[in-house]
Amino acid sequence: MWGSNAREAHPIFFHHLLKGVHNGARLYAVDPRRTASAAWADVWLGIDVGADIAVANAVGREIIAHDLHNAEFIARATTGFEAYAAAMQPYTLDYAEQISGVPAEVIGGLARDYATAGTAQLCWTLGITEHRSATDNVLALINLALLTGHVGRWGSGLVPIRGQNNVQGGGDMGALPDKLPGFQSVEDDELRGKFEAQWGAPVPPDKGWHLSLMFEAMDRGDLRALYIIGENPAQAEADAAHARERLAGLDFMVVQDIFLTRTAQMADVVFPAAAAWAETEGTVTNSERRVQRVRKALDPPGEARDDIAIVSALAKRMGHDWGYPTAEELWDELRSLSPMHAGMSYRRLEALRGLQWPCRDEEDPGSPFLHGRLWAEDPAERGRPAPFTPVEWIPPADELTTEYPLRLTTGRRLDSYNTGVQSGGYSSPRRHGESLDLDPEDAAALGVEDGDRVRVISRRGSVEAPVRLVRGLRPGLAFMTPHFPDDVDVNSLTIDVWDPKSGTAEFKATAVRVEKVG
Repeated sequence: MWGSNAREAHPIFFHHLLKGVHNGARLYAVDPRRTASAAWADVWLGIDVGADIAVANAVGREIIAHDLHNAEFIARATTGFEAYAAAMQPYTLDYAEQISGVPAEVIGGLARDYATAGTAQLCWTLGITEHRSATDNVLALINLALLTGHVGRWGSGLVPIRGQNNVQGGGDMGALPDKLPGFQSVEDDELRGKFEAQWGAPVPPDKGWHLSLMFEAMDRGDLRALYIIGENPAQAEADAAHARERLAGLDFMVVQDIFLTRTAQMADVVFPAAAAWAETEGTVTNSERRVQRVRKALDPPGEARDDIAIVSALAKRMGHDWGYPTAEELWDELRSLSPMHAGMSYRRLEALRGLQWPCRDEEDPGSPFLHGRLWAEDPAERGRPAPFTPVEWIPPADELTTEYPLRLTTGRRLDSYNTGVQSGGYSSPRRHGESLDLDPEDAAALGVEDGDRVRVISRRGSVEAPVRLVRGLRPGLAFMTPHFPDDVDVNSLTIDVWDPKSGTAEFKATAVRVEKVG
Protein backbone atom coordinates (compact mmCIF):
# COMPACT_ATOMS: atom_id res chain seq x y z
CA MET A 1 0.00 0.00 0.00
CA TRP A 2 1.75 3.11 -1.29
CA GLY A 3 0.45 6.47 -0.08
CA SER A 4 -2.83 5.00 1.12
CA ASN A 5 -4.40 5.05 4.58
CA ALA A 6 -7.24 2.78 3.50
CA ARG A 7 -8.12 1.86 7.10
CA GLU A 8 -9.58 5.36 7.46
CA ALA A 9 -10.19 6.50 3.86
CA HIS A 10 -11.53 3.19 2.45
CA PRO A 11 -12.53 1.13 5.50
CA ILE A 12 -14.69 -1.47 3.71
CA PHE A 13 -11.94 -2.16 1.20
CA PHE A 14 -9.45 -2.41 4.05
CA HIS A 15 -11.53 -5.10 5.77
CA HIS A 16 -11.14 -7.22 2.63
CA LEU A 17 -7.43 -6.49 2.56
CA LEU A 18 -7.13 -7.62 6.18
CA LYS A 19 -8.60 -10.98 5.20
CA GLY A 20 -5.57 -11.40 2.99
CA VAL A 21 -3.25 -10.38 5.82
CA HIS A 22 -4.91 -12.89 8.16
CA ASN A 23 -4.48 -15.53 5.45
CA GLY A 24 -0.73 -14.92 5.31
CA ALA A 25 -0.25 -12.10 2.81
CA ARG A 26 2.74 -9.89 3.59
CA LEU A 27 1.82 -6.20 3.80
CA TYR A 28 4.16 -3.28 3.18
CA ALA A 29 2.98 0.28 3.90
CA VAL A 30 4.82 3.15 2.24
CA ASP A 31 3.56 6.30 3.95
CA PRO A 32 5.04 9.36 5.69
CA ARG A 33 2.79 8.67 8.70
CA ARG A 34 2.48 5.50 10.72
CA THR A 35 -1.24 5.41 10.03
CA ALA A 36 -3.94 3.04 11.23
CA SER A 37 -3.26 1.12 8.01
CA ALA A 38 0.51 1.01 8.52
CA ALA A 39 -0.08 -0.39 12.01
CA TRP A 40 -1.26 -3.63 10.35
CA ALA A 41 1.76 -3.87 8.04
CA ASP A 42 4.65 -6.28 8.35
CA VAL A 43 6.92 -3.41 7.33
CA TRP A 44 6.32 0.35 7.40
CA LEU A 45 8.46 2.56 5.18
CA GLY A 46 8.21 6.01 6.79
CA ILE A 47 9.01 7.93 3.65
CA ASP A 48 9.62 11.67 3.49
CA VAL A 49 6.77 13.46 1.70
CA GLY A 50 7.43 13.61 -2.05
CA ALA A 51 10.22 11.00 -2.14
CA ASP A 52 8.10 8.28 -3.80
CA ILE A 53 9.86 8.21 -7.18
CA ALA A 54 13.29 7.94 -5.58
CA VAL A 55 12.18 4.90 -3.56
CA ALA A 56 10.31 3.26 -6.45
CA ASN A 57 13.30 3.74 -8.77
CA ALA A 58 15.63 2.26 -6.16
CA VAL A 59 13.30 -0.74 -5.85
CA GLY A 60 13.48 -1.18 -9.62
CA ARG A 61 17.27 -0.88 -9.66
CA GLU A 62 17.59 -3.43 -6.84
CA ILE A 63 15.34 -5.91 -8.65
CA ILE A 64 17.44 -5.64 -11.82
CA ALA A 65 20.75 -5.76 -9.91
CA HIS A 66 19.76 -9.06 -8.29
CA ASP A 67 18.41 -10.48 -11.55
CA LEU A 68 14.91 -10.76 -10.07
CA HIS A 69 13.13 -9.16 -13.02
CA ASN A 70 10.89 -11.29 -15.26
CA ALA A 71 13.04 -11.29 -18.38
CA GLU A 72 10.66 -13.49 -20.38
CA PHE A 73 7.66 -11.27 -19.72
CA ILE A 74 9.70 -8.13 -20.40
CA ALA A 75 10.92 -9.43 -23.75
CA ARG A 76 7.46 -10.59 -24.84
CA ALA A 77 5.15 -7.87 -23.57
CA THR A 78 7.05 -4.60 -22.99
CA THR A 79 9.21 -1.97 -24.69
CA GLY A 80 11.89 0.36 -23.38
CA PHE A 81 13.45 -1.91 -20.77
CA GLU A 82 17.07 -1.06 -21.61
CA ALA A 83 16.45 2.67 -21.36
CA TYR A 84 14.62 2.14 -18.08
CA ALA A 85 17.42 0.03 -16.61
CA ALA A 86 19.99 2.65 -17.58
CA ALA A 87 17.92 5.48 -16.09
CA MET A 88 17.66 3.62 -12.77
CA GLN A 89 21.42 3.34 -12.24
CA PRO A 90 21.80 6.52 -10.13
CA TYR A 91 19.05 5.38 -7.76
CA THR A 92 21.10 3.27 -5.41
CA LEU A 93 19.63 2.18 -2.09
CA ASP A 94 21.88 4.66 -0.29
CA TYR A 95 20.77 7.51 -2.57
CA ALA A 96 17.12 6.63 -1.99
CA GLU A 97 17.73 6.54 1.77
CA GLN A 98 19.31 10.00 1.58
CA ILE A 99 16.23 11.42 -0.20
CA SER A 100 13.49 9.48 1.58
CA GLY A 101 14.76 8.82 5.09
CA VAL A 102 13.91 5.10 4.68
CA PRO A 103 16.83 2.79 5.59
CA ALA A 104 18.51 1.26 2.53
CA GLU A 105 18.06 -2.29 3.79
CA VAL A 106 14.30 -1.76 4.21
CA ILE A 107 13.96 -0.54 0.62
CA GLY A 108 15.99 -3.54 -0.52
CA GLY A 109 13.74 -5.89 1.44
CA LEU A 110 10.66 -4.44 -0.24
CA ALA A 111 12.30 -4.91 -3.64
CA ARG A 112 13.18 -8.55 -3.04
CA ASP A 113 9.83 -9.48 -1.46
CA TYR A 114 7.82 -7.81 -4.23
CA ALA A 115 9.87 -9.38 -7.02
CA THR A 116 9.82 -12.92 -5.63
CA ALA A 117 6.17 -13.03 -4.50
CA GLY A 118 3.95 -15.45 -6.38
CA THR A 119 1.32 -12.73 -6.67
CA ALA A 120 1.61 -9.08 -5.66
CA GLN A 121 -0.43 -5.91 -5.91
CA LEU A 122 0.54 -2.26 -5.71
CA CYS A 123 -2.30 -0.21 -4.19
CA TRP A 124 -2.25 3.59 -4.05
CA THR A 125 -4.45 6.61 -3.49
CA LEU A 126 -4.11 10.39 -3.17
CA GLY A 127 -0.91 10.04 -1.15
CA ILE A 128 1.02 9.77 -4.41
CA THR A 129 -1.36 11.54 -6.80
CA GLU A 130 -1.82 14.88 -5.02
CA HIS A 131 1.69 16.00 -5.97
CA ARG A 132 3.18 18.01 -8.80
CA SER A 133 4.79 14.73 -9.91
CA ALA A 134 1.49 12.82 -9.61
CA THR A 135 1.53 11.05 -12.97
CA ASP A 136 5.23 10.25 -12.73
CA ASN A 137 4.66 8.77 -9.27
CA VAL A 138 2.13 6.36 -10.77
CA LEU A 139 4.37 5.60 -13.75
CA ALA A 140 7.16 4.66 -11.33
CA LEU A 141 4.88 2.02 -9.80
CA ILE A 142 3.71 0.81 -13.23
CA ASN A 143 7.36 0.27 -14.12
CA LEU A 144 7.74 -2.06 -11.12
CA ALA A 145 4.74 -4.13 -12.17
CA LEU A 146 6.10 -4.50 -15.71
CA LEU A 147 9.55 -5.33 -14.37
CA THR A 148 8.24 -8.28 -12.33
CA GLY A 149 5.26 -9.38 -14.42
CA HIS A 150 2.90 -8.54 -11.54
CA VAL A 151 0.21 -7.34 -13.92
CA GLY A 152 -2.44 -9.00 -16.09
CA ARG A 153 -2.68 -12.05 -13.84
CA TRP A 154 -5.27 -13.09 -11.26
CA GLY A 155 -4.09 -11.83 -7.88
CA SER A 156 -1.42 -9.50 -9.28
CA GLY A 157 -1.91 -6.00 -10.55
CA LEU A 158 -1.97 -2.26 -10.13
CA VAL A 159 -4.79 -1.01 -7.90
CA PRO A 160 -5.65 2.70 -7.80
CA ILE A 161 -8.17 2.93 -4.96
CA ARG A 162 -10.57 5.67 -6.00
CA GLY A 163 -10.96 8.59 -3.62
CA GLN A 164 -14.73 9.03 -3.95
CA ASN A 165 -17.76 7.02 -4.94
CA ASN A 166 -18.13 6.73 -8.75
CA VAL A 167 -14.91 8.59 -9.60
CA GLN A 168 -14.25 5.71 -11.99
CA GLY A 169 -17.73 6.07 -13.47
CA GLY A 170 -17.23 9.79 -14.03
CA GLY A 171 -14.12 9.14 -16.10
CA ASP A 172 -15.82 6.29 -17.94
CA MET A 173 -18.66 8.63 -18.95
CA GLY A 174 -16.31 11.22 -20.46
CA ALA A 175 -15.86 13.64 -17.55
CA LEU A 176 -12.28 14.22 -18.71
CA PRO A 177 -11.03 17.10 -20.89
CA ASP A 178 -9.63 14.88 -23.63
CA LYS A 179 -11.98 11.87 -23.67
CA LEU A 180 -15.44 11.00 -24.87
CA PRO A 181 -17.38 8.23 -23.05
CA GLY A 182 -15.51 4.93 -22.99
CA PHE A 183 -12.11 6.72 -22.90
CA GLN A 184 -12.33 7.48 -26.62
CA SER A 185 -10.11 10.36 -27.73
CA VAL A 186 -11.92 13.55 -28.65
CA GLU A 187 -9.07 14.25 -31.10
CA ASP A 188 -9.75 11.08 -33.14
CA ASP A 189 -11.90 12.06 -36.13
CA GLU A 190 -13.45 8.61 -36.54
CA LEU A 191 -14.35 8.19 -32.89
CA ARG A 192 -15.63 11.73 -32.60
CA GLY A 193 -17.69 11.28 -35.75
CA LYS A 194 -19.91 8.55 -34.31
CA PHE A 195 -20.80 10.77 -31.35
CA GLU A 196 -21.58 13.67 -33.68
CA ALA A 197 -23.84 11.42 -35.72
CA GLN A 198 -25.71 10.24 -32.60
CA TRP A 199 -26.00 13.68 -31.04
CA GLY A 200 -26.71 15.61 -34.25
CA ALA A 201 -24.19 18.28 -33.30
CA PRO A 202 -20.46 18.96 -33.80
CA VAL A 203 -18.05 17.99 -31.04
CA PRO A 204 -15.01 20.28 -30.64
CA PRO A 205 -11.95 18.36 -31.92
CA ASP A 206 -9.52 19.76 -29.36
CA LYS A 207 -9.11 18.63 -25.79
CA GLY A 208 -10.45 21.02 -23.17
CA TRP A 209 -9.18 22.37 -19.87
CA HIS A 210 -8.85 20.31 -16.71
CA LEU A 211 -9.79 21.97 -13.41
CA SER A 212 -6.42 23.63 -12.74
CA LEU A 213 -6.35 25.09 -16.26
CA MET A 214 -9.92 26.35 -15.75
CA PHE A 215 -8.82 28.35 -12.72
CA GLU A 216 -5.86 29.78 -14.63
CA ALA A 217 -8.27 30.72 -17.44
CA MET A 218 -10.35 32.63 -14.86
CA ASP A 219 -7.22 34.63 -13.99
CA ARG A 220 -6.76 35.56 -17.66
CA GLY A 221 -10.42 36.38 -18.17
CA ASP A 222 -10.81 33.59 -20.73
CA LEU A 223 -13.33 31.70 -18.57
CA ARG A 224 -16.23 33.91 -17.51
CA ALA A 225 -19.06 31.47 -16.68
CA LEU A 226 -19.12 28.20 -14.76
CA TYR A 227 -21.64 25.37 -14.26
CA ILE A 228 -20.63 23.25 -11.24
CA ILE A 229 -22.30 19.91 -10.51
CA GLY A 230 -21.59 18.20 -7.19
CA GLU A 231 -18.32 20.00 -6.44
CA ASN A 232 -17.26 22.46 -3.73
CA PRO A 233 -14.14 24.18 -5.13
CA ALA A 234 -14.53 27.21 -2.87
CA GLN A 235 -13.27 25.00 -0.05
CA ALA A 236 -11.79 21.94 -1.77
CA GLU A 237 -9.21 23.64 -4.01
CA ALA A 238 -5.59 24.18 -3.02
CA ASP A 239 -4.90 27.81 -2.06
CA ALA A 240 -8.63 28.09 -1.36
CA ALA A 241 -8.62 31.84 -0.71
CA HIS A 242 -7.27 32.42 -4.22
CA ALA A 243 -9.83 29.97 -5.62
CA ARG A 244 -12.66 31.94 -3.99
CA GLU A 245 -11.31 35.17 -5.47
CA ARG A 246 -11.40 33.59 -8.92
CA LEU A 247 -14.95 32.30 -8.46
CA ALA A 248 -16.13 35.67 -7.18
CA GLY A 249 -14.74 37.34 -10.29
CA LEU A 250 -16.85 35.30 -12.73
CA ASP A 251 -19.68 36.93 -14.68
CA PHE A 252 -22.05 34.04 -13.99
CA MET A 253 -21.99 30.81 -11.95
CA VAL A 254 -24.52 28.00 -11.60
CA VAL A 255 -24.20 25.33 -8.89
CA GLN A 256 -26.15 22.06 -8.89
CA ASP A 257 -25.83 20.21 -5.59
CA ILE A 258 -27.68 18.39 -2.82
CA PHE A 259 -26.47 20.90 -0.18
CA LEU A 260 -26.05 24.67 -0.12
CA THR A 261 -22.26 24.48 -0.06
CA ARG A 262 -19.88 27.42 0.34
CA THR A 263 -19.58 27.38 -3.46
CA ALA A 264 -23.36 27.33 -3.91
CA GLN A 265 -23.64 30.37 -1.61
CA MET A 266 -21.50 32.26 -4.14
CA ALA A 267 -23.59 31.21 -7.16
CA ASP A 268 -25.98 33.33 -9.22
CA VAL A 269 -28.29 30.32 -9.66
CA VAL A 270 -28.58 27.15 -7.55
CA PHE A 271 -30.28 23.99 -8.83
CA PRO A 272 -31.17 21.72 -5.88
CA ALA A 273 -30.36 18.17 -6.95
CA ALA A 274 -31.51 14.75 -5.83
CA ALA A 275 -29.21 12.46 -3.86
CA ALA A 276 -28.01 10.02 -6.50
CA TRP A 277 -27.56 7.10 -4.10
CA ALA A 278 -31.22 6.97 -3.02
CA GLU A 279 -33.40 9.38 -5.01
CA THR A 280 -32.51 8.58 -8.63
CA GLU A 281 -32.15 5.70 -11.07
CA GLY A 282 -28.85 4.93 -12.78
CA THR A 283 -25.54 3.14 -12.47
CA VAL A 284 -22.39 3.48 -10.42
CA THR A 285 -18.89 2.19 -11.24
CA ASN A 286 -16.49 1.26 -8.45
CA SER A 287 -12.69 0.99 -8.27
CA GLU A 288 -12.65 -2.51 -9.78
CA ARG A 289 -14.61 -1.23 -12.83
CA ARG A 290 -17.77 -2.98 -11.67
CA VAL A 291 -20.88 -1.26 -13.00
CA GLN A 292 -23.86 -1.70 -10.66
CA ARG A 293 -27.44 -0.54 -10.77
CA VAL A 294 -28.63 2.28 -8.51
CA ARG A 295 -32.36 2.19 -7.76
CA LYS A 296 -34.57 5.00 -6.59
CA ALA A 297 -35.83 4.39 -3.05
CA LEU A 298 -37.70 7.63 -2.35
CA ASP A 299 -38.60 10.96 -3.91
CA PRO A 300 -36.24 13.91 -3.43
CA PRO A 301 -37.37 16.55 -0.93
CA GLY A 302 -38.81 19.97 -1.74
CA GLU A 303 -37.80 21.39 -5.10
CA ALA A 304 -34.84 19.01 -5.55
CA ARG A 305 -34.82 17.19 -8.88
CA ASP A 306 -32.90 14.41 -10.59
CA ASP A 307 -29.78 15.61 -12.44
CA ILE A 308 -31.21 14.22 -15.69
CA ALA A 309 -34.41 16.23 -15.21
CA ILE A 310 -32.47 19.42 -14.44
CA VAL A 311 -30.19 19.15 -17.46
CA SER A 312 -33.08 18.19 -19.76
CA ALA A 313 -35.17 21.14 -18.55
CA LEU A 314 -32.21 23.46 -19.04
CA ALA A 315 -31.72 22.16 -22.59
CA LYS A 316 -35.39 22.85 -23.35
CA ARG A 317 -35.09 26.43 -22.08
CA MET A 318 -32.10 26.81 -24.41
CA GLY A 319 -34.11 25.69 -27.41
CA HIS A 320 -33.35 21.95 -27.55
CA ASP A 321 -36.25 19.76 -26.49
CA TRP A 322 -34.77 16.37 -25.58
CA GLY A 323 -37.89 15.34 -23.75
CA TYR A 324 -37.16 13.69 -20.41
CA PRO A 325 -35.15 10.54 -21.17
CA THR A 326 -34.97 7.83 -18.55
CA ALA A 327 -31.68 6.73 -17.03
CA GLU A 328 -31.95 3.43 -18.91
CA GLU A 329 -32.51 5.18 -22.25
CA LEU A 330 -29.38 7.27 -21.70
CA TRP A 331 -27.44 4.18 -20.64
CA ASP A 332 -28.47 2.35 -23.80
CA GLU A 333 -27.25 5.29 -25.87
CA LEU A 334 -23.96 5.13 -24.00
CA ARG A 335 -23.70 1.39 -24.67
CA SER A 336 -24.22 1.99 -28.40
CA LEU A 337 -21.24 4.38 -28.45
CA SER A 338 -18.81 2.84 -25.92
CA PRO A 339 -17.58 -0.64 -26.94
CA MET A 340 -16.36 -1.46 -23.45
CA HIS A 341 -19.92 -1.05 -22.08
CA ALA A 342 -21.82 -2.62 -24.99
CA GLY A 343 -22.82 -5.83 -23.18
CA MET A 344 -24.04 -4.17 -19.98
CA SER A 345 -27.81 -3.97 -20.37
CA TYR A 346 -29.86 -3.13 -17.29
CA ARG A 347 -31.25 -6.66 -17.48
CA ARG A 348 -27.77 -8.19 -17.21
CA LEU A 349 -26.57 -5.73 -14.56
CA GLU A 350 -29.54 -6.65 -12.37
CA ALA A 351 -29.37 -10.41 -13.00
CA LEU A 352 -25.60 -10.63 -12.41
CA ARG A 353 -25.41 -7.98 -9.67
CA GLY A 354 -23.00 -5.92 -11.75
CA LEU A 355 -20.45 -6.45 -14.51
CA GLN A 356 -16.86 -5.33 -14.92
CA TRP A 357 -15.80 -3.58 -18.11
CA PRO A 358 -14.72 -4.27 -20.76
CA CYS A 359 -17.91 -6.19 -21.53
CA ARG A 360 -18.30 -6.06 -25.29
CA ASP A 361 -21.54 -7.94 -26.00
CA GLU A 362 -24.49 -9.67 -24.31
CA GLU A 363 -22.55 -12.95 -24.05
CA ASP A 364 -19.43 -11.38 -22.51
CA PRO A 365 -19.12 -12.20 -18.77
CA GLY A 366 -17.03 -9.08 -18.21
CA SER A 367 -13.39 -8.81 -17.16
CA PRO A 368 -12.31 -9.64 -13.60
CA PHE A 369 -8.88 -8.11 -14.26
CA LEU A 370 -7.19 -6.08 -16.99
CA HIS A 371 -4.14 -6.52 -19.23
CA GLY A 372 -4.30 -10.32 -19.41
CA ARG A 373 -3.54 -9.94 -23.12
CA LEU A 374 0.08 -9.21 -22.22
CA TRP A 375 0.56 -12.89 -21.39
CA ALA A 376 -0.85 -14.20 -24.68
CA GLU A 377 1.47 -16.30 -26.84
CA ASP A 378 -0.08 -15.01 -30.08
CA PRO A 379 1.40 -11.55 -30.92
CA ALA A 380 -1.87 -10.52 -32.56
CA GLU A 381 -3.80 -11.34 -29.40
CA ARG A 382 -1.13 -9.75 -27.22
CA GLY A 383 -1.41 -6.46 -29.11
CA ARG A 384 0.54 -3.30 -28.39
CA PRO A 385 3.34 -3.86 -25.85
CA ALA A 386 3.31 -1.99 -22.55
CA PRO A 387 6.03 0.69 -22.37
CA PHE A 388 8.48 1.27 -19.55
CA THR A 389 8.50 4.99 -18.76
CA PRO A 390 11.61 6.16 -16.85
CA VAL A 391 10.81 9.05 -14.52
CA GLU A 392 13.06 11.26 -12.42
CA TRP A 393 12.56 12.37 -8.84
CA ILE A 394 11.90 16.05 -8.14
CA PRO A 395 11.34 17.54 -4.68
CA PRO A 396 8.08 19.19 -3.60
CA ALA A 397 7.57 22.71 -4.94
CA ASP A 398 7.00 24.34 -1.53
CA GLU A 399 10.56 24.38 -0.21
CA LEU A 400 11.38 23.88 3.46
CA THR A 401 13.43 26.76 4.89
CA THR A 402 14.30 28.17 8.31
CA GLU A 403 11.20 30.40 7.96
CA TYR A 404 8.96 27.44 6.99
CA PRO A 405 10.68 24.41 8.55
CA LEU A 406 7.81 21.89 8.90
CA ARG A 407 6.25 19.76 6.20
CA LEU A 408 2.44 19.76 6.42
CA THR A 409 0.60 16.93 4.68
CA THR A 410 -3.16 16.50 4.51
CA GLY A 411 -5.52 13.53 4.42
CA ARG A 412 -8.76 12.08 5.73
CA ARG A 413 -9.97 10.74 9.03
CA LEU A 414 -12.38 7.83 9.41
CA ASP A 415 -15.27 9.88 10.83
CA SER A 416 -15.39 12.63 8.19
CA TYR A 417 -15.41 13.14 4.45
CA ASN A 418 -13.66 15.71 2.24
CA THR A 419 -14.82 19.27 3.06
CA GLY A 420 -17.43 17.97 5.52
CA VAL A 421 -20.43 18.91 3.38
CA GLN A 422 -21.94 15.43 3.71
CA SER A 423 -20.47 14.34 7.04
CA GLY A 424 -20.40 17.60 9.01
CA GLY A 425 -24.11 17.50 9.84
CA TYR A 426 -23.77 14.28 11.79
CA SER A 427 -22.06 13.65 15.11
CA SER A 428 -19.49 10.91 15.63
CA PRO A 429 -17.96 9.62 18.86
CA ARG A 430 -14.61 9.53 17.04
CA ARG A 431 -14.67 13.14 15.85
CA HIS A 432 -12.56 15.72 17.66
CA GLY A 433 -12.71 18.60 15.18
CA GLU A 434 -9.69 19.96 13.38
CA SER A 435 -6.27 19.84 14.97
CA LEU A 436 -2.64 20.23 14.03
CA ASP A 437 -1.11 16.80 14.57
CA LEU A 438 2.53 17.03 15.67
CA ASP A 439 5.22 14.64 16.79
CA PRO A 440 5.96 15.10 20.53
CA GLU A 441 9.59 16.01 19.71
CA ASP A 442 8.48 18.89 17.45
CA ALA A 443 5.93 20.03 20.02
CA ALA A 444 8.62 20.17 22.72
CA ALA A 445 10.89 22.21 20.46
CA LEU A 446 8.02 24.64 19.82
CA GLY A 447 7.15 24.84 23.50
CA VAL A 448 3.58 23.60 23.02
CA GLU A 449 1.61 20.82 24.64
CA ASP A 450 -1.40 18.75 23.70
CA GLY A 451 -4.44 21.05 23.42
CA ASP A 452 -2.49 24.31 23.10
CA ARG A 453 -3.77 26.63 20.39
CA VAL A 454 -1.31 27.47 17.61
CA ARG A 455 -1.19 29.45 14.39
CA VAL A 456 -0.12 27.47 11.31
CA ILE A 457 1.39 29.71 8.64
CA SER A 458 2.32 28.91 5.03
CA ARG A 459 3.44 31.17 2.19
CA ARG A 460 -0.24 31.63 1.25
CA GLY A 461 -2.19 31.99 4.46
CA SER A 462 -2.62 31.06 8.11
CA VAL A 463 -5.10 29.20 10.32
CA GLU A 464 -5.47 28.54 14.03
CA ALA A 465 -6.04 25.11 15.55
CA PRO A 466 -5.33 23.12 18.72
CA VAL A 467 -2.30 20.85 18.87
CA ARG A 468 -2.75 17.10 19.07
CA LEU A 469 0.34 14.99 19.85
CA VAL A 470 0.56 11.90 17.64
CA ARG A 471 3.33 9.33 17.87
CA GLY A 472 2.59 8.06 14.35
CA LEU A 473 4.30 11.15 12.96
CA ARG A 474 8.02 11.66 12.62
CA PRO A 475 9.87 14.86 13.57
CA GLY A 476 9.45 17.51 10.91
CA LEU A 477 6.05 16.25 9.70
CA ALA A 478 2.66 17.74 10.59
CA PHE A 479 -0.82 16.60 9.57
CA MET A 480 -4.22 18.23 9.11
CA THR A 481 -7.47 17.45 7.26
CA PRO A 482 -9.80 19.50 5.02
CA HIS A 483 -12.89 18.27 6.90
CA PHE A 484 -13.78 21.47 8.84
CA PRO A 485 -13.13 24.40 6.48
CA ASP A 486 -15.69 26.66 8.17
CA ASP A 487 -13.67 26.41 11.40
CA VAL A 488 -10.12 25.80 10.11
CA ASP A 489 -9.63 26.52 6.41
CA VAL A 490 -6.70 24.15 5.87
CA ASN A 491 -6.74 24.55 2.09
CA SER A 492 -5.91 28.23 2.49
CA LEU A 493 -2.43 26.89 3.36
CA THR A 494 -1.93 24.39 0.53
CA ILE A 495 -0.10 25.22 -2.67
CA ASP A 496 -1.85 25.23 -6.05
CA VAL A 497 1.17 24.23 -8.14
CA TRP A 498 -0.02 21.26 -10.22
CA ASP A 499 1.13 18.23 -12.14
CA PRO A 500 1.42 19.20 -15.83
CA LYS A 501 0.18 15.78 -16.94
CA SER A 502 -2.88 15.29 -14.70
CA GLY A 503 -3.66 18.79 -13.47
CA THR A 504 -3.69 17.62 -9.83
CA ALA A 505 -2.53 20.16 -7.24
CA GLU A 506 0.18 19.36 -4.68
CA PHE A 507 -2.07 19.15 -1.60
CA LYS A 508 0.29 16.74 0.16
CA ALA A 509 3.42 18.89 0.53
CA THR A 510 3.07 22.32 2.16
CA ALA A 511 5.87 24.14 3.98
CA VAL A 512 4.67 25.75 7.23
CA ARG A 513 5.80 27.26 10.52
CA VAL A 514 3.91 27.00 13.79
CA GLU A 515 3.51 29.72 16.41
CA LYS A 516 1.86 29.41 19.80
CA VAL A 517 -1.18 31.67 20.20
CA GLY A 518 -1.43 33.85 23.33
